[in-house]
Amino acid sequence: MIRPSMTALETFVAVARHRSFRKAAAERGISASALSHIIRDLETSLGIRLFNRTNRTIRITASGEQFLHRVAPALNELAEAYEQINTLRDKPTGTLRLNVPRSAAELVIRPLIGLFMSAYPDITLEVVTDDGLVDIVAAGFDAGIRITERLQQDMITVPVGPKRRFAVVGAPSYFADRPLPRHPADLHGHACIGRCYPSGIHYTWTFAKDDETYELTTRGPLIVDERVLMIQGALDGVGLAYVYENLVEEYLREGSLIRVLGDWCPVMPGFFLYYHGRRQIPATLRAFIEVARTAHHQNQDGLEGDFGTSPA
Repeated sequence: MIRPSMTALETFVAVARHRSFRKAAAERGISASALSHIIRDLETSLGIRLFNRTNRTIRITASGEQFLHRVAPALNELAEAYEQINTLRDKPTGTLRLNVPRSAAELVIRPLIGLFMSAYPDITLEVVTDDGLVDIVAAGFDAGIRITERLQQDMITVPVGPKRRFAVVGAPSYFADRPLPRHPADLHGHACIGRCYPSGIHYTWTFAKDDETYELTTRGPLIVDERVLMIQGALDGVGLAYVYENLVEEYLREGSLIRVLGDWCPVMPGFFLYYHGRRQIPATLRAFIEVARTAHHQNQDGLEGDFGTSPA
């Protein structure tokens, strides 16, 4: 029997984890056809069938499960050994895979790309934007970014990025024949641009002032799943948008958008980067967190906490 390569074993584990050739191929950065050939060659070299495949489904066999039970921990041990060596380098190398919502890509990742890539040119940064809830461990990501500390157990959180504040904005043309809302309840009489998550849930507009809170699930003439379209709808006078103020600062300065209900939109904590607490933190991820920490300290935002201090 020819001993399988590391590439073949890692591909096998990826397919077993995703139960999908397409998803495993995307993770591995190869075509589904190339991945299929790797699995076929692995099965031939082992002399056993690892997966039962049809046009629509893929299921791991009993032999495949036994093989996975031994191979996956061994690959994890090798990965941790590599990470220990990587921490001893002057500059870490490897790939850092992050899963982030699109708003975090704009507000957190975008300002850091130049700083991070120039400081660590040997690291490949792979950023996947996804507004849905993703199991970062199962999907093969090193870390994710979200707006809440309330995550799965065994996750460690680190504050990153600027503090957040929402803004309700509309075009001057929209307000030409409409009164300005003075209370969130007034929004029931306005055209509010809605946003829908991949799950189908509509985003709730949340407000707070003094001891009063108010929530509004919008039902307007336009529903989108992308904040760029929401802002464009506001610019075109379609209705009001509820977005992060950082994303519309330029439009507010030039007067193409008008802000309302500013006293009902409090400042909130920034985003949180999170990663699995039971695994050794990769040197690539540690480098990214340090760059993020330094950048925002320089901006006087400050990032609290340290590695391993904030279990979710």
